[in-house]
Amino acid sequence: QMVESRDLSTGGHIKRTSEVVRIFSEKLLKSDMGFDPAFLECVIRSAPMHDLGKIGVDDAVLRKQGKFTDEEYGKMKKHSEIGAVMVRKILTGVEEDSFVEIAANIAHYHHEKVNGKGYPCGLAGDDIPVEARIMALADVFDALVSKRCYKESFSFDKAFEIIKADSGSHFDAKLAEIFLQCRPELETFYSVEKSIESPE
Repeated sequence: QMVESRDLSTGGHIKRTSEVVRIFSEKLLKSDMGFDPAFLECVIRSAPMHDLGKIGVDDAVLRKQGKFTDEEYGKMKKHSEIGAVMVRKILTGVEEDSFVEIAANIAHYHHEKVNGKGYPCGLAGDDIPVEARIMALADVFDALVSKRCYKESFSFDKAFEIIKADSGSHFDAKLAEIFLQCRPELETFYSVEKSIESPE
């Protein structure tokens, strides 16, 4: 709600990505990757906080209609580091240390890429916490299939094509393989979302 009060498009993105993470986590739980159900539950609970740091980004940048300049993009990129600090402050006193760590890691590292070319730290491969690698797929997917002020929404075919193409470079290859299996559930979710946003 705090982020949504600053930028409505971000608010919608947060709600959608949280559901995408839930759908993805259910598929991961059934996979052979050996995820602990308690860990995935923490990831689901943490997802709504992934863009919390955007509260610390100037309104002029956050609400800009159109593409960012290099300077503006630099300011926007700081939201991940700001977010990690904010998550830890907000969750001060929460006794679930693992939940706090997972939430902070998601906020901090969800823009890292497995090839080391992401931000803010340029982490690569398994150095990126797995919870952030999970969030990255949900975050990018929603950005692809949603209309933004600077672009139209991509079709599901195009979005999944991009996810597949970026597997092993942007995204964890094994996680991306499982994410691609979520297509039926994701198509159902987004069709319902669009019918709510654009009722006849």
